[in-house]
Amino acid sequence: MANFVEVSSSQQFEDLLKKAGKSLSVVHFYAPWAPQCTQMNDVMAELAQDQPQVTFIKLEAEGVPEVSEKYEISSVPTFLLFKSCEKVDRLDGAHAPELTKKVQKLASSVAPAKGAEPPKEDLNDRLKKLISAAPCMLFIKGSPQEPRCGFSRQIVQIMKEHNVKYSSFDILSDEEVRQGLKTYSNWPTYPQVYVNGELLGGLDIIKEMAESGELETTCPKAVTLEHRLKSIINKSPVMLFMKGNKEVAKCGFSRQIIELMNGAGVDYDTFDILQDEEVRQGLKTYSNWPTYPQLYVKGELIGGLDIVKELKESGDLQSVLKGEN
Repeated sequence: MANFVEVSSSQQFEDLLKKAGKSLSVVHFYAPWAPQCTQMNDVMAELAQDQPQVTFIKLEAEGVPEVSEKYEISSVPTFLLFKSCEKVDRLDGAHAPELTKKVQKLASSVAPAKGAEPPKEDLNDRLKKLISAAPCMLFIKGSPQEPRCGFSRQIVQIMKEHNVKYSSFDILSDEEVRQGLKTYSNWPTYPQVYVNGELLGGLDIIKEMAESGELETTCPKAVTLEHRLKSIINKSPVMLFMKGNKEVAKCGFSRQIIELMNGAGVDYDTFDILQDEEVRQGLKTYSNWPTYPQLYVKGELIGGLDIVKELKESGDLQSVLKGEN
């Protein structure tokens, strides 16, 4: 897809923005280990088909750190929208409907050719895209963080209790969608829940499905923080959580431990806790270890800088890193 590209350097990134000129460019700062980023890349691919005049860019946040730092990217997924090489909007988090809305708004604000009328998207087509923007879509008043009616608050709580992975759309933000969806789905009230593009129903039906156990088998499951932490810890036999990475350490403790690890001659991977606040805070509780860096071998916590120093002085560091002790 010519208008959906991945960049691997700051120069390539700048060249693409310049080439796009006054047209809209959408940049997804992602991480390959994050499932929500994979989901949003699929959303980007769909948008790229619908908006051929827009340039969609994937950029691995940790792979091109100078761009991430320039635009203060602290978590993934994050989306920046550019025109004429200037940032015009930003979206933090995996909010497919909100990204779709921003892209449609900014793409349509490009001045059309003289005498040409920009085509207006059919409402039903727009509703289909919103309903199918994520495997599970929740249409509520407000957001999951701030529901704006009792029914919306109840359904958000049910989704949380049953660990359902979903995206949401605030019907108070768009009167056309709010009224149109009632007719489209022949369902006169909100909230409304859709799975794989099909209407499940409203609050009463979701309550019944939750009580019967059907909700958990029908809706996609969210990745819990504990599961995510385990996946990152076990990504490599030797995993180091630090500030920065093995090329650029961003604190003295991280710099010292990198020197010790490099001296041991054992392969290892790193995770930059500055890029993900959820991991940074969650790992402290998960491992009952309050500081960084943190070193793991074969999924087990070894400790921090002081422990690694002791292992180096005792001559045991290399064997521990190899999992022999």
